[in-house]
Parts: sequence; structure tokens; C-alpha cells
Amino acid sequence: MFFLLILVSTSLKSLAQQPAGQISVHDPVMIKAAGTYYLFSTGMGISVWTSPDLKNWKPGTPVFSAGPVWAEQSIPGFKGHIWAPDIVYKNNRYYLYYSVSAFGKNTSAIGVATNPTLDQSSPTYLWTDHGEVIRSIPGETNWNAIDPNIITDEKGQSWMAFGSFWDGLKLIRMSADLLRTEGDIRQMPTIASRKEDPDSANPPALEGLPQDAGGNSIEAPFLYKKNGFYYLFASVDYCCQGVKSTYKMIVGRSKTVEGPYLDKQGKAMNRGGGSLLLEGDQNWYGTGHNAVANFDGTDYLIFHGYDAHDQGKPKLRLEKLDWPGGWPAVRK
Repeated sequence: MFFLLILVSTSLKSLAQQPAGQISVHDPVMIKAAGTYYLFSTGMGISVWTSPDLKNWKPGTPVFSAGPVWAEQSIPGFKGHIWAPDIVYKNNRYYLYYSVSAFGKNTSAIGVATNPTLDQSSPTYLWTDHGEVIRSIPGETNWNAIDPNIITDEKGQSWMAFGSFWDGLKLIRMSADLLRTEGDIRQMPTIASRKEDPDSANPPALEGLPQDAGGNSIEAPFLYKKNGFYYLFASVDYCCQGVKSTYKMIVGRSKTVEGPYLDKQGKAMNRGGGSLLLEGDQNWYGTGHNAVANFDGTDYLIFHGYDAHDQGKPKLRLEKLDWPGGWPAVRK
């Protein structure tokens, strides 16, 4: 069932711009359209920011003025706080995928909304919500339907990578209109996991963290095609703990979108592999949930970090990427 989302008209002129390193975001993703950079991130109704230069950002009106009705009906306790969006442009419109979930449980679903433009001042600006794309159910699925990412392969087939904890990161084909999945969800491959033995039980979760997810601490897949390879980025260890966050990013690559994805040592990511890309330091307690985008010929790593100089608050980080030896590395 389709729902038209009519956004509340709000003047943005009074909202001050903020430098990139100071805006508080979780799970950012970006796209450029008509000379403007658009950032979408976790928040009430999905947070939106715009920038003319990647340096100064202005908050926009959230995508949803109220929680999607289907999500309120499907996810007990859902109150409009939407996680981990992904934005793509195809078929002459923008597709915004998003996650709704009960924290620490795989009572979760991924939805999608579309818009012909991202310019909130345009008379054609209107998000149309198409509802659920895929859902996970405790006791029925050993995977978690959050953290979507869409990629289209060289044959024009689109795929969605997603997942968090449980059995790891999954991959499934998408329909041509990008509104639904194709294939048997019971046969989806695991493309990345922290478990070296796929048949082994998850180790116990850390104290104070959700126990039913186990200790398979991997999430936030992002696929990016470069130099004849598909690169799978993922985040491991623990986000969302402020000064106790241990988030870090790993990567592997494959000649085909379906994998297997191998790290620099040739270890498969679905058997515990993954080469370290970036981790916390004296300035950041943890770094993770990244996207990758190319703007004007430069690849950027887009992610959030927990600021060690500001009580572990999550902040936007943008770093340029180089590819020495065919592997991504943050530019020094």
C-alpha cells in the first residue's frame, strides 16, 4: 500500500550552517544533485542536511513528518526514529531506503520511498513511501533486516546488501523497479560475518549489550565498484556506546557482486575475514557505518565517529580515499 508523505513547509533561511566536523549524525550517506550535496542519516523521520561545498551544512526538513503507518503496525514500539538510510538515483527518481527496528532485536524491516527531486523548494518535491521491502522476524529468520545498501552490477541487475549481527551480512537481488526483492529469502548468501565457522554459535554479547543478537558484531554493509572489483565495506565491534564505542571499518573485495569477498590476506569475509580500514584513536573513540561516494573525480569515505573531545558524541566525518595497490586507504 502506498502512502504519500506531505512534508510540513518550513523556512530554512533561519537555520544556521554548521561545519562538517561539528554536525551530529549517525549512519550518514550522501549524494550530489544539481550542485548541492545531500546528506541523509538516522533520526526522527530521517535527518536531512544540505551543503554547497561539503564543508558547511544546513539542516533540512526530515523526510517523514510522521512515522510510516506500515512501520508502526509492523514494529512494536516504533515511534518514528528511523535508522541507516541509503540513497540511490535510478529510473529518473531518487530511492531512499531506510530501517525500522526494535533496538537489540531482529524485529526489523527495510522500507523505501521515492522522490523525483531532492530540492525541497521544488514544486515537484514529494516523498512517496512504498512500504516494506523485506522484514526479519525473531525465531523465524537468523538475520536482521536493517542497514540497506543498493548497488547495480555491470549487467544492470540491482542488489541489496543488508544486515546486522545474527548470521551476518546478506545479499539479495532487487526487482527492476527497485521496490521489492527477488528470490527466496531462505537462500540468501552470507557475504560477511565475524564467525570463522558459519555453523558455530555466536559468542556471548558484551555485558550491557543486547544478548539475543549474540556476539557476531558486524553490520552496515556498503558495496562500491572500483578498478574492476566490488569492494565490501562493513563495520565491526560496537557502535552507539559513546565513550565506550569500539566501532571500526573493515573491507574486502570480489570480482563479482555475489562474492566471495576476500581481504588482503585472501581470507573470506563470510568466514571472519576483513582488512582493517579505519579504527578509533586518541581523537575518536570509534569510527564506522560508512558510505563511499565519488564527487568530481574524488572518492570520499563518509562515516560517523565518536568524538573523544566532546563526550563521545557522534559527528560527521569525511575523508578522501586513495587506492594504493588496489585497496582503499584514507588519504594522509
